[in-house]
Amino acid sequence: MVLIPAGEFLRGRSHPLPDDGLKWVPTVVKDDRPVQRIYLDAYWVDRHEVTNQEYQTFVKATRHRPPYNWPQGIMPPAMAELPVVDVDWHDATAYAQWAGKRLPTEAEWERAARGEREGQLYPWGNEAPVKQDTEKDGRKLISQAVFDGLNGPSKVCSRAVTGFGLCDMAGNVWEWTADWYERTYYEKAPSRNPAGPTEVPEATRYRVLRGGSWADEAKYLICSHRSWARPAERSPNIGFRCAKSATPPPPRP
Repeated sequence: MVLIPAGEFLRGRSHPLPDDGLKWVPTVVKDDRPVQRIYLDAYWVDRHEVTNQEYQTFVKATRHRPPYNWPQGIMPPAMAELPVVDVDWHDATAYAQWAGKRLPTEAEWERAARGEREGQLYPWGNEAPVKQDTEKDGRKLISQAVFDGLNGPSKVCSRAVTGFGLCDMAGNVWEWTADWYERTYYEKAPSRNPAGPTEVPEATRYRVLRGGSWADEAKYLICSHRSWARPAERSPNIGFRCAKSATPPPPRP
């Protein structure tokens, strides 16, 4: 795991959308606004998405149901270093608890993705990602993310790491977070350690997803983009990573 130090960061979409200036559009999607300065206590976060091999250890130890993309419930060795997918929010939460961890809050996830790059689009800056290493105008371009493809995720840490030393914070697989999704949550969220809404209507009970995936266009990979899914959804492009609070326990009397 990587320690994310306590401190403030600017959460939300700080750049304009193409539809912002269109008067005939009554309400554009603004679920990642307003931009707000948020303080978070220190916490740990997994360096990379949980792999099939790690998840296999959990399944064997607990007899938890395996992902349905494991033939007959057995992990193919070739998948060992790929991020585990086809796990719902409850599966991810069960793994995290078994490992002595938890899912990151939405705010923790964005802070980890941004590093020190406040207000920029991607974990590496504002430059759009490229799908594979290439050259353009005599300049070598390095692929920063696994995205917009057809062949599924790549091995974890197959692309450059972020400023905090984390892998695949953009692309590869969407990542479950702890928070319920609420479109207007940013308008009322506390400025210290926000943990998402405590109650949401049953008809709109979704959990927040972050980071984009191997199947998505670059526009879904930006640090502020919010997506969501039913907690029971299992998808070939959804996985997770874990977090853990770094606050020391109180001293014994």
